[in-house]
Amino acid sequence: MTTATDALNPTAASLLGLLHGGPMTGWELVSTAETAIGPFWSLTRSQVYRELSAMTAAGLLEAGPRGRRDARPYTLTAHGRAAFAAWLERGPGAETIRFPLLLTVLFGRHLPPERLAEVLAGQRAAHAERLAGYDAADPGADPYARAVLDFGRRYERAVLEWFDGLPGALTLR
Repeated sequence: MTTATDALNPTAASLLGLLHGGPMTGWELVSTAETAIGPFWSLTRSQVYRELSAMTAAGLLEAGPRGRRDARPYTLTAHGRAAFAAWLERGPGAETIRFPLLLTVLFGRHLPPERLAEVLAGQRAAHAERLAGYDAADPGADPYARAVLDFGRRYERAVLEWFDGLPGALTLR
């Protein structure tokens, strides 16, 4: 059985954190995760179900009875709360930037200039759209959600500023 001091991976810890709000099915967790952490932490449906199974086996979660469409609610156990608290107490690990666009830019000399400019314009538009979504979001009175939303806004503004400072040769301006 997993102990509270065993290392949780960030995906498992995120699911435990979301379950502090009450029992949820796998589908509800996927949906909630997409909204709550999707902009800054990616996880797939298959990861969620794999983690739910592993955490149930480790005693961190309790699976409820199967309901409609074979869905079953998962409830956080005391052991799961302790494991989450231990994970949170450790603090975050080293940050890793995984920004696939930077690989495209690094190797951009191997693309036709028009294609690189098209990729950059599309990516810039996606970041502008994400910023507009953040600007429209209302985190309510939750200071933690406000802090994360503020980071998202500042991040998107910084990325847009980076796009706007790219040499014209990359963007065909």
